[in-house]
Amino acid sequence: MRRVKRSGTRYLEVRLAGATVRRAGRAVLRGITWTIRPGQRWVLVGANGAGKTQLLKLVAGIVWPAPAARPVRCYRLGRESAASPAGFREEIAYLGAERQDKYQRRGWDASAQRVVGTGLYRTDIPLDDLSAADRRRVLRILGSLGSAALAQRPFLSLSYGQRRVILLARALAARPRLLLLDEVLNGLDAANRRRVLAWLARVRRLPWVLATHRREDVPVSASHALLLERGRIAYAGPMRSAPLAAWLDGRRRRPRPAAHRRAARPGRSLVRLANAHVFLAERAVLSGLTLTVRTGDWWVVHGANGAGKTTLLRTLYGDHGVATGGIVERSGIEPGVPLEDFRKRVGLIAPHLHADHPRRLTVAEVVQSGRHASIGLNEPPSTADRAAARRALAAFGLSHLARRPLGELSYGQLRRVLFARAWVREPELLLLDEPFAGLDAPTRRRLLARVRAHAARAAAVVVTTHRRGEFRDCATHELELVAGRARYCGPARPPAAAGVRR
Repeated sequence: MRRVKRSGTRYLEVRLAGATVRRAGRAVLRGITWTIRPGQRWVLVGANGAGKTQLLKLVAGIVWPAPAARPVRCYRLGRESAASPAGFREEIAYLGAERQDKYQRRGWDASAQRVVGTGLYRTDIPLDDLSAADRRRVLRILGSLGSAALAQRPFLSLSYGQRRVILLARALAARPRLLLLDEVLNGLDAANRRRVLAWLARVRRLPWVLATHRREDVPVSASHALLLERGRIAYAGPMRSAPLAAWLDGRRRRPRPAAHRRAARPGRSLVRLANAHVFLAERAVLSGLTLTVRTGDWWVVHGANGAGKTTLLRTLYGDHGVATGGIVERSGIEPGVPLEDFRKRVGLIAPHLHADHPRRLTVAEVVQSGRHASIGLNEPPSTADRAAARRALAAFGLSHLARRPLGELSYGQLRRVLFARAWVREPELLLLDEPFAGLDAPTRRRLLARVRAHAARAAAVVVTTHRRGEFRDCATHELELVAGRARYCGPARPPAAAGVRR
């Protein structure tokens, strides 16, 4: 296989002029005029559905603008220029949630080293063995991101955050002339966030654009900001003048922290683990875990990427079994009772569900499937299914999207759909895996208020997070995982105050 040829150290300049993008007959971007120059470091912000992902895809040449009388895109690399991205796509690295979902959806499970190696040749999957020189380069890139130890691990055995770092390394292996990062910091623990932000600060002339919803994820090295509002540019200019606080906080005043919630009298047991060991791909992911979740509990589970948080939630749900010698007990599930009876009483929100649901399904069909704890519908929906889905969609402000296929939604809109799916049966147990990743501040507040109101009706909540402070006034219990083992398991402790960029 021949590596993509590179010449010189020039970087790409991209100009948009009055560009409009339509999807399913709707304008999702309107009159976009924007120039990205070498050396500029842009932060891209806006509410869910504002058009951030579509804007990045427009720059990357993945989506096309509506026909116009004059060219609306110009790409310049040294003395070469064109009004089409066709000759420049290989110079642009775009990383978003869709690529990560694609690996899971299609079962691409090469080693992390080989996945990064595909960036050298711009292929989706490994086509040939890597040369010794290729392997050395891949290991250098992984080392710069603190992930060299993952090189030989199967990609799909990694945690969500670990996969994100591997795919960032893949993008860097391509030696791009422009780097586009769509919410790349989602799902990363504090150490990995620091490494990624440090790498972005080190690069000099390479232009990059980072989309984010969180003020603490804005790199201090960013030079410019672009703010999108309903498909239009509200601000594009130097970082020093950007009104980030109002946009990323969603309001100018921050709420006063509420009192720390204390655990109530123990309720009815919903699910219990005792000395639980869970193995995936012949590797111990959870070891000797003992945990009981009762009605009224609110568990916050935290730990580094790869600590076993997602595996724990999927074990509680029933996706993973417990090795011999361990115990898992679920309320109402006795020998002969199908596990689906328990799952129908559980609301699950997790990143893997984004990939599991076919993109052709409509929003209504996805929410209806929550009544059966299934992916899609095995038979036509009943009258009760339709009525329950309509109520859930209305509760989450999604009624206007009911007939839209998932493929037309933004990441944040899809996450809200998964909330509606989880709520469709009024579950007694909520399993929430990084539930607010990719959501803007107002949406996070509204969803948290809804979860709290549901928990107040004696439902139990188990939430995994890298941002424990978001749940400081909700948690009754806390589990800290380190390499699959419980470092702490007991009443919630107030998290230490964490500094954020203001």
